[in-house]
Order: sequence, then C-alpha cells, then structure tokens
Amino acid sequence: VRLVESGGGLVQAGDSLTLSCISPVLAFSDYTMGWFRQAPGKERMFVAGIRWAGTGGGTVYVDSVKGRFTISRDNAKNTLYLHLNKVEPEDTAVYYCAADFRGSISAARGMYDVDYWGQGTQVSVSS
Repeated sequence: VRLVESGGGLVQAGDSLTLSCISPVLAFSDYTMGWFRQAPGKERMFVAGIRWAGTGGGTVYVDSVKGRFTISRDNAKNTLYLHLNKVEPEDTAVYYCAADFRGSISAARGMYDVDYWGQGTQVSVSS
C-alpha cells in the first residue's frame, strides 16, 4: 500500500475537517501530490494539487473549492493534507489521494498523470 487516506466522516454544512494521506514507501518529496473526489454517479474529478519539492511546492485548485480548501504537505512526515473549510453538501464525495513522480499540474488540466491512488475516504456533508 503506497497511499493511505484518513480523516473523512459525516459533518454539517459550514463545518471544517482535515483529510490526511500518508505514504509509507514512496520518496514522498519527489512526487507531485493531489486530491480528487468522486460524488455518487459522477466521474472522479481533480480538486487540488501541490507540486513536488524540486519545483517549489506550488499549489493548484479547481474554482469550486478555491478559498475554502487548502492543500499542504509535510515532506518530513511523508504526509499530504487537505483542509476543508466551510463545507457544503455538494462537497459530499469519496476523496482520493494521488501521486505522480515529478509530475506537472495546472489549473486547466489538474494532475497530468497519476502513478498511484489511495483507497479513498468518504466525506458526507449534511445540510
């Protein structure tokens, strides 16, 4: 298992929570990391990404979460985070962690490739 997510749960609209993704075996700092989500009956979609250490660790977000979600990483702990603030019922989905070795991300395309996926963690937001 290369990526393990945690932190999901049932919350109310307006609440906050933080998802974590730990990578016990990858050379974490060499991977561009991202979060995707898949709502019931919909395709898996890119949410946020953070570049690998060699490119400065810049971040990218989709417009629907910009200003509410924050992606961050702790390379010393091999851990990726997604802080969800002011959640909405539309944020209900399974959230997946993804890793791409020295990969690229952009606002237009999201993560260009994914080498590894986590198993997902459910976030449910009640109104």
